[in-house]
Amino acid sequence: MENIRQALERVKASQSAGSEQRNLAGSAVLQLRSEMEIGSAGGNDGQNQEIELNNVHLQSKRIISHDITDPRSRAFDMLRTQVLQSMDLKGWKTLAVTSPTPACGKTLTALNLAVSIARQPDRSVLLVDLDFRKPQVAACLGLKCDEGVLSVLEGRTTLSDAIIPARVGNLRFMVLPTASTIRSSELISSRAMTAMLEDIKREYHSKTIILDLPPILSGDDVIAILPQMDCVLLVAAVGTTTVAQIKECNKHLQSAEVVRIALNKVLETSTDHYYY
Repeated sequence: MENIRQALERVKASQSAGSEQRNLAGSAVLQLRSEMEIGSAGGNDGQNQEIELNNVHLQSKRIISHDITDPRSRAFDMLRTQVLQSMDLKGWKTLAVTSPTPACGKTLTALNLAVSIARQPDRSVLLVDLDFRKPQVAACLGLKCDEGVLSVLEGRTTLSDAIIPARVGNLRFMVLPTASTIRSSELISSRAMTAMLEDIKREYHSKTIILDLPPILSGDDVIAILPQMDCVLLVAAVGTTTVAQIKECNKHLQSAEVVRIALNKVLETSTDHYYY
Protein backbone atom coordinates (compact mmCIF):
# COMPACT_ATOMS: atom_id res chain seq x y z
CA MET A 1 0.00 0.00 0.00
CA GLU A 2 3.03 2.26 -0.56
CA ASN A 3 1.35 4.74 -2.94
CA ILE A 4 -1.72 5.14 -0.71
CA ARG A 5 0.55 5.48 2.34
CA GLN A 6 2.42 8.29 0.60
CA ALA A 7 -0.85 10.00 -0.24
CA LEU A 8 -1.89 9.87 3.41
CA GLU A 9 1.46 11.33 4.46
CA ARG A 10 0.93 14.25 2.09
CA VAL A 11 -2.44 14.90 3.72
CA LYS A 12 -0.85 14.92 7.20
CA ALA A 13 1.90 17.26 6.04
CA SER A 14 -0.66 19.71 4.69
CA GLN A 15 -2.67 19.85 7.92
CA SER A 16 -0.21 22.25 9.58
CA ALA A 17 -1.14 24.87 7.01
CA GLY A 18 -4.84 24.14 7.28
CA SER A 19 -5.77 26.94 9.66
CA GLU A 20 -4.19 29.62 7.48
CA GLN A 21 -5.86 28.23 4.35
CA ARG A 22 -9.28 28.27 6.02
CA ASN A 23 -8.88 31.97 6.83
CA LEU A 24 -7.81 32.74 3.28
CA ALA A 25 -10.74 30.81 1.85
CA GLY A 26 -13.21 33.12 3.54
CA SER A 27 -11.73 36.15 1.83
CA ALA A 28 -11.70 34.72 -1.68
CA VAL A 29 -13.43 36.77 -4.38
CA LEU A 30 -15.43 35.30 -7.23
CA GLN A 31 -13.87 36.30 -10.53
CA LEU A 32 -15.82 37.28 -13.61
CA ARG A 33 -14.54 35.41 -16.68
CA SER A 34 -15.12 36.81 -20.15
CA GLU A 35 -17.04 34.92 -22.81
CA MET A 36 -13.83 34.75 -24.82
CA GLU A 37 -12.10 32.76 -22.09
CA ILE A 38 -14.64 29.97 -22.38
CA GLY A 39 -13.43 29.22 -25.88
CA SER A 40 -9.76 29.96 -25.27
CA ALA A 41 -8.79 26.28 -24.90
CA GLY A 42 -9.41 25.59 -28.57
CA GLY A 43 -12.19 24.04 -30.61
CA ASN A 44 -15.63 25.60 -31.08
CA ASP A 45 -16.88 25.21 -27.50
CA GLY A 46 -17.50 28.96 -27.25
CA GLN A 47 -20.33 28.57 -29.75
CA ASN A 48 -22.45 26.53 -27.32
CA GLN A 49 -25.04 28.40 -25.34
CA GLU A 50 -24.01 29.05 -21.76
CA ILE A 51 -26.32 27.50 -19.17
CA GLU A 52 -27.00 29.34 -15.94
CA LEU A 53 -27.26 26.89 -13.05
CA ASN A 54 -29.92 27.18 -10.38
CA ASN A 55 -28.39 27.93 -7.00
CA VAL A 56 -31.29 26.40 -5.08
CA HIS A 57 -30.90 23.16 -7.04
CA LEU A 58 -27.16 23.12 -6.42
CA GLN A 59 -27.69 23.57 -2.70
CA SER A 60 -30.18 20.71 -2.66
CA LYS A 61 -27.49 18.48 -4.20
CA ARG A 62 -24.87 19.72 -1.69
CA ILE A 63 -22.85 21.56 -4.32
CA ILE A 64 -21.69 24.48 -2.22
CA SER A 65 -18.09 25.33 -3.14
CA HIS A 66 -19.18 28.29 -5.30
CA ASP A 67 -20.44 30.01 -2.14
CA ILE A 68 -17.48 31.30 -0.14
CA THR A 69 -19.80 32.28 2.72
CA ASP A 70 -20.69 28.62 3.30
CA PRO A 71 -18.25 27.18 5.88
CA ARG A 72 -18.40 23.79 4.15
CA SER A 73 -16.69 25.24 1.08
CA ARG A 74 -13.44 25.64 3.02
CA ALA A 75 -12.81 21.90 3.07
CA PHE A 76 -13.02 21.78 -0.72
CA ASP A 77 -10.78 24.81 -1.02
CA MET A 78 -8.14 23.03 1.07
CA LEU A 79 -8.49 19.89 -1.04
CA ARG A 80 -8.21 22.07 -4.17
CA THR A 81 -4.97 23.63 -3.00
CA GLN A 82 -3.42 20.31 -2.02
CA VAL A 83 -4.39 18.60 -5.28
CA LEU A 84 -3.29 21.48 -7.52
CA GLN A 85 0.05 21.80 -5.76
CA SER A 86 0.76 18.13 -6.44
CA MET A 87 -0.43 18.38 -10.05
CA ASP A 88 1.50 21.57 -10.80
CA LEU A 89 4.74 20.05 -9.55
CA LYS A 90 4.49 17.32 -12.18
CA GLY A 91 2.76 19.32 -14.91
CA TRP A 92 -0.30 17.08 -14.69
CA LYS A 93 -3.63 18.18 -16.19
CA THR A 94 -5.97 15.17 -15.90
CA LEU A 95 -7.31 14.09 -12.52
CA ALA A 96 -9.39 10.93 -12.15
CA VAL A 97 -11.81 10.88 -9.22
CA THR A 98 -12.94 7.46 -8.04
CA SER A 99 -13.87 5.51 -4.92
CA PRO A 100 -13.73 1.90 -3.72
CA THR A 101 -17.50 1.39 -3.93
CA PRO A 102 -20.68 3.38 -4.58
CA ALA A 103 -22.06 5.78 -1.94
CA CYS A 104 -18.67 7.24 -1.01
CA GLY A 105 -19.45 10.68 -2.46
CA LYS A 106 -16.98 10.69 -5.35
CA THR A 107 -19.24 12.63 -7.73
CA LEU A 108 -20.08 15.19 -5.05
CA THR A 109 -16.36 15.59 -4.38
CA ALA A 110 -15.54 15.88 -8.09
CA LEU A 111 -18.23 18.53 -8.58
CA ASN A 112 -17.30 20.65 -5.58
CA LEU A 113 -13.60 20.34 -6.37
CA ALA A 114 -14.17 21.44 -9.96
CA VAL A 115 -16.21 24.47 -8.88
CA SER A 116 -13.66 25.40 -6.22
CA ILE A 117 -10.84 25.27 -8.79
CA ALA A 118 -12.90 27.36 -11.22
CA ARG A 119 -13.15 30.10 -8.56
CA GLN A 120 -9.48 30.84 -8.97
CA PRO A 121 -8.89 33.63 -11.51
CA ASP A 122 -5.98 31.87 -13.23
CA ARG A 123 -7.66 28.47 -13.51
CA SER A 124 -10.36 26.97 -15.71
CA VAL A 125 -11.97 23.55 -15.48
CA LEU A 126 -13.51 20.87 -17.66
CA LEU A 127 -15.50 18.24 -15.72
CA VAL A 128 -16.13 14.97 -17.60
CA ASP A 129 -18.59 12.30 -16.49
CA LEU A 130 -17.30 8.83 -17.40
CA ASP A 131 -19.42 6.86 -14.93
CA PHE A 132 -21.57 5.28 -17.62
CA ARG A 133 -23.38 2.90 -15.28
CA LYS A 134 -24.57 5.63 -12.93
CA PRO A 135 -23.89 9.11 -14.33
CA GLN A 136 -24.84 11.87 -11.90
CA VAL A 137 -22.98 15.00 -12.97
CA ALA A 138 -25.74 16.39 -15.22
CA ALA A 139 -28.51 15.66 -12.71
CA CYS A 140 -26.57 17.23 -9.83
CA LEU A 141 -26.02 20.41 -11.86
CA GLY A 142 -29.59 20.49 -13.16
CA LEU A 143 -28.46 20.05 -16.77
CA LYS A 144 -30.26 18.14 -19.48
CA CYS A 145 -28.09 15.47 -21.04
CA ASP A 146 -29.34 13.66 -24.11
CA GLU A 147 -26.15 11.66 -24.62
CA GLY A 148 -23.03 13.82 -24.31
CA VAL A 149 -19.99 11.53 -24.17
CA LEU A 150 -21.92 8.72 -25.83
CA SER A 151 -22.69 10.79 -28.91
CA VAL A 152 -19.03 11.79 -29.21
CA LEU A 153 -17.82 8.19 -28.93
CA GLU A 154 -20.33 7.06 -31.53
CA GLY A 155 -19.37 9.88 -33.92
CA ARG A 156 -22.76 11.58 -33.90
CA THR A 157 -21.48 14.90 -32.58
CA THR A 158 -18.21 16.70 -32.11
CA LEU A 159 -16.46 17.06 -28.79
CA SER A 160 -16.88 20.84 -28.76
CA ASP A 161 -20.62 20.55 -29.46
CA ALA A 162 -21.11 18.08 -26.61
CA ILE A 163 -19.40 20.26 -23.99
CA ILE A 164 -21.70 22.54 -22.01
CA PRO A 165 -20.49 25.94 -20.75
CA ALA A 166 -22.07 26.35 -17.30
CA ARG A 167 -22.33 29.35 -15.02
CA VAL A 168 -23.38 29.96 -11.43
CA GLY A 169 -23.31 33.65 -10.57
CA ASN A 170 -20.10 35.02 -12.07
CA LEU A 171 -18.37 31.65 -11.93
CA ARG A 172 -17.89 29.69 -15.14
CA PHE A 173 -16.70 26.17 -15.93
CA MET A 174 -17.30 23.51 -18.56
CA VAL A 175 -19.06 20.16 -18.37
CA LEU A 176 -19.06 17.07 -20.58
CA PRO A 177 -21.90 14.91 -19.21
CA THR A 178 -23.06 11.49 -20.30
CA ALA A 179 -26.16 9.34 -20.40
CA SER A 180 -26.18 5.87 -18.86
CA THR A 181 -25.43 2.71 -20.79
CA ILE A 182 -24.85 -0.97 -20.04
CA ARG A 183 -21.91 -0.92 -22.49
CA SER A 184 -19.64 0.76 -19.97
CA SER A 185 -16.67 -1.64 -20.11
CA GLU A 186 -16.81 -1.78 -23.90
CA LEU A 187 -16.78 2.01 -24.25
CA ILE A 188 -14.12 2.70 -21.64
CA SER A 189 -11.62 0.40 -23.35
CA SER A 190 -12.53 1.43 -26.91
CA ARG A 191 -10.32 3.21 -29.43
CA ALA A 192 -12.96 5.92 -29.61
CA MET A 193 -12.48 6.63 -25.88
CA THR A 194 -8.71 6.83 -26.32
CA ALA A 195 -9.17 9.22 -29.25
CA MET A 196 -11.65 11.38 -27.31
CA LEU A 197 -9.33 11.67 -24.32
CA GLU A 198 -6.45 12.62 -26.61
CA ASP A 199 -8.65 15.29 -28.18
CA ILE A 200 -9.62 16.62 -24.75
CA LYS A 201 -6.00 16.84 -23.62
CA ARG A 202 -4.97 18.57 -26.84
CA GLU A 203 -7.88 21.00 -27.30
CA TYR A 204 -8.37 21.86 -23.61
CA HIS A 205 -4.76 21.72 -22.48
CA SER A 206 -5.07 25.03 -20.62
CA LYS A 207 -7.76 23.62 -18.33
CA THR A 208 -7.67 21.33 -15.33
CA ILE A 209 -9.54 18.24 -16.53
CA ILE A 210 -11.45 16.31 -13.87
CA LEU A 211 -12.92 12.94 -14.80
CA ASP A 212 -15.59 11.36 -12.62
CA LEU A 213 -14.93 7.62 -12.97
CA PRO A 214 -16.93 4.63 -11.68
CA PRO A 215 -16.00 3.01 -8.35
CA ILE A 216 -12.87 0.87 -8.67
CA LEU A 217 -14.38 -2.33 -7.28
CA SER A 218 -17.58 -2.17 -9.33
CA GLY A 219 -16.00 -3.42 -12.56
CA ASP A 220 -12.96 -3.17 -14.80
CA ASP A 221 -13.68 0.35 -16.11
CA VAL A 222 -11.20 2.18 -13.89
CA ILE A 223 -8.45 -0.38 -14.44
CA ALA A 224 -8.84 0.01 -18.21
CA ILE A 225 -8.66 3.81 -18.27
CA LEU A 226 -6.10 4.52 -15.52
CA PRO A 227 -3.08 4.43 -17.90
CA GLN A 228 -4.55 7.47 -19.67
CA MET A 229 -4.91 9.51 -16.45
CA ASP A 230 -2.17 11.68 -14.95
CA CYS A 231 -3.23 11.14 -11.36
CA VAL A 232 -5.99 9.86 -9.10
CA LEU A 233 -8.03 11.22 -6.20
CA LEU A 234 -9.48 8.36 -4.16
CA VAL A 235 -12.63 9.18 -2.19
CA ALA A 236 -13.37 6.93 0.79
CA ALA A 237 -16.20 7.32 3.29
CA VAL A 238 -16.50 6.79 7.01
CA GLY A 239 -19.06 4.08 7.71
CA THR A 240 -18.99 2.90 4.10
CA THR A 241 -15.42 2.06 3.12
CA THR A 242 -13.63 -0.81 4.83
CA VAL A 243 -9.92 -1.44 5.30
CA ALA A 244 -10.24 -4.55 3.14
CA GLN A 245 -11.66 -2.45 0.30
CA ILE A 246 -8.79 0.07 0.56
CA LYS A 247 -6.31 -2.81 0.34
CA GLU A 248 -8.12 -4.20 -2.70
CA CYS A 249 -8.06 -0.78 -4.37
CA ASN A 250 -4.34 -0.54 -3.74
CA LYS A 251 -3.78 -3.60 -5.89
CA HIS A 252 -5.29 -1.75 -8.84
CA LEU A 253 -3.54 1.55 -8.09
CA GLN A 254 0.02 0.25 -7.87
CA SER A 255 1.01 1.91 -11.13
CA ALA A 256 -1.13 5.04 -10.62
CA GLU A 257 -0.20 8.36 -9.05
CA VAL A 258 -2.53 8.82 -6.05
CA VAL A 259 -2.35 12.53 -5.21
CA ARG A 260 -4.76 12.42 -2.29
CA ILE A 261 -7.21 10.29 -0.38
CA ALA A 262 -10.31 12.31 0.54
CA LEU A 263 -12.09 10.93 3.59
CA ASN A 264 -15.75 11.77 3.17
CA LYS A 265 -18.51 12.00 5.77
CA VAL A 266 -16.16 12.87 8.62
CA LEU A 267 -18.00 14.74 11.34
CA GLU A 268 -16.24 17.98 12.28
CA THR A 269 -16.98 18.30 15.98
CA SER A 270 -16.49 22.07 16.13
CA THR A 271 -19.32 22.88 13.72
CA ASP A 272 -21.26 19.61 13.47
CA HIS A 273 -20.94 19.77 9.69
CA TYR A 274 -19.75 16.96 7.49
CA TYR A 275 -16.67 17.49 5.39
CA TYR A 276 -17.17 16.84 1.68
